[in-house]
Amino acid sequence: MIYSTATVPVNPEGETKLTREQVWKGLELKARDARLFLPPGLCTRCDVIEESPTHFVREATIAGFDIREIIALEPQSKVTFFQATGPREGAIINELFEDDAGALQLKFYCYLGLRGKAPNGPEEQAEQTQFDSDKGYKSALLSTLKRTRELLAEGRL
Repeated sequence: MIYSTATVPVNPEGETKLTREQVWKGLELKARDARLFLPPGLCTRCDVIEESPTHFVREATIAGFDIREIIALEPQSKVTFFQATGPREGAIINELFEDDAGALQLKFYCYLGLRGKAPNGPEEQAEQTQFDSDKGYKSALLSTLKRTRELLAEGRL
């Protein structure tokens, strides 16, 4: 089982201040079309194929893997990606919250396994190491906020 978590401040000193609503719009846009947020070429397809009042389903090709995710939105608060098909199974969550001082924070956490691989085997251990590295999900949170600021500056958010 892979478990990882990271939290970053939404408005570090020196950055354009983002409101909860702006960050939320960025998170929802990323859930609907990951191509706008991932490095060029990493996500080559991202289509919403089904919608309901509580969730939507997207199919994407990310890092060469075809995946299907059920994405639940808790407005202004949380996006949960349930890995329905693809190399991973489990859930990835992005949560927006205020810390004890009232500062807006963006948190990532996940509970995942690798389909067809031994639990806690070498593949999962390698994945855990990647998730916890400087290039893991903390960097993904930071790039999501950076891209949200760019979209805001371009008038696209």
